[in-house]
Amino acid sequence: MKSYNDILGLIGNTPLVRINNITRQHGIKAQIFAKMENLNPGYSVKDRIGISMIDDAEEKGILKPGGTLIEATSGNTGIGMALVAAVRGYKCIFVMTDKVSIEKRRYLRAMGADIVIRPAAAKYGSPDHYVSTARRIAEETPNSFYPDQYNHPANPLAHYRTTGPEIWRDTEGRITHFVSSIGTGGTISGTSRFLKEKNPDIRIIGADPYGSIFKTYKETGQAPEATPYLVEGIGQNIPVGNADMKIVDEIINITDRESFEMSRQLGRQEGIFCGGSTGTIFAAALKVAKNLDENAIIVFIVCDTGEHYLTKHHSDEWMKEKLLLEPQKITAGLIAETKNSGSPTELIFVSPDETVSATLALMSEKGVTQIPVLENNESVGSVRESRILTKLIENRDLLEAKVSEVMEKSFPIVDVDASSSEIKTKLQKSPAVLIEDFKRITGIITRSDVLDLPK
Repeated sequence: MKSYNDILGLIGNTPLVRINNITRQHGIKAQIFAKMENLNPGYSVKDRIGISMIDDAEEKGILKPGGTLIEATSGNTGIGMALVAAVRGYKCIFVMTDKVSIEKRRYLRAMGADIVIRPAAAKYGSPDHYVSTARRIAEETPNSFYPDQYNHPANPLAHYRTTGPEIWRDTEGRITHFVSSIGTGGTISGTSRFLKEKNPDIRIIGADPYGSIFKTYKETGQAPEATPYLVEGIGQNIPVGNADMKIVDEIINITDRESFEMSRQLGRQEGIFCGGSTGTIFAAALKVAKNLDENAIIVFIVCDTGEHYLTKHHSDEWMKEKLLLEPQKITAGLIAETKNSGSPTELIFVSPDETVSATLALMSEKGVTQIPVLENNESVGSVRESRILTKLIENRDLLEAKVSEVMEKSFPIVDVDASSSEIKTKLQKSPAVLIEDFKRITGIITRSDVLDLPK
């Protein structure tokens, strides 16, 4: 039988996959290859260091049977450690910030781990910081192991022993550029050290989000004050021991918008469903490749799977909320589903036979000032509070009249997939538009609903 003794045997030996459609679209001649670390059993590059750090602790007698693994993590290292814990019988406690996606939290709980959440805004060194919390829990827990992935030598060593040799082997030694993010520093430092030993001319490129310290730290030796960014799992607000800046040739800053857009493009154009940090790395790889010829071979790391971020950057609703969704991708349906103007998301309407008094009462109850008049799910008119009140001043008896006697013309109707630009054009002439989905009126968009949309 051909089989593995346990799930840990599947870690590593991930394939290289060539990028075709996006490079062609950008007119890039260089060959770009994705190192598919999302195909590890825990779906991330961090599987490699989880087993490496635990193996080291077992060999040194630091970790004993029945012990507890404790780590500060953005999720993926925790998942890698949880795999080992499941096979070898350890308990797990992972401390994470509230920035970490709900998918990764649920994944870890499903693996049997305990999760402690701390505010992402907590300053490093403060009691509420997630690293400080993990250290404190480790000190208070008997027979526990706190690896400290940011400084543990088994982190970069895992990549020196596996990731680097795999890339060298699979490119037949022809790799010219290696692109990775910098978080704990393990992936870029360990892999690059091996590759540089094989060929010192290989260029090592670090991809880092704006707001992280690494680019300034490498160029000046000074660590600036970090600013918030949305990409998970990469970048730092302080220098870390495993990040060897001397081995990195260049660091390229990438915006959140670029990161998420590139991540989404990799899924939609190359079938590589990945996280936002991979988008950061790929965006940097594209910048590097821009002026290279067909002899250049660029390898970039696919850090993890997009399934960890279904409620984040792979959600149009989340992207719109963060003002990161490209205007052409904002549709009528998305606007209606994610209103933040305070108006109801459900469709409020009246029939033409309803009385004016009942209609005004409904509008007051729902907090709206204009509603469509529908009959058999077809728009036959509209009612605007201000216009009705003007008529009532002249004729109080209209309160008991039917809506059909006072209604105005129907609001314009757009398809559920209509663009934001089309909607804005119609709203210049009408106070609202109705949304139609498969011949059914399903929603309404008012002028106040589009005030926060990008131009």
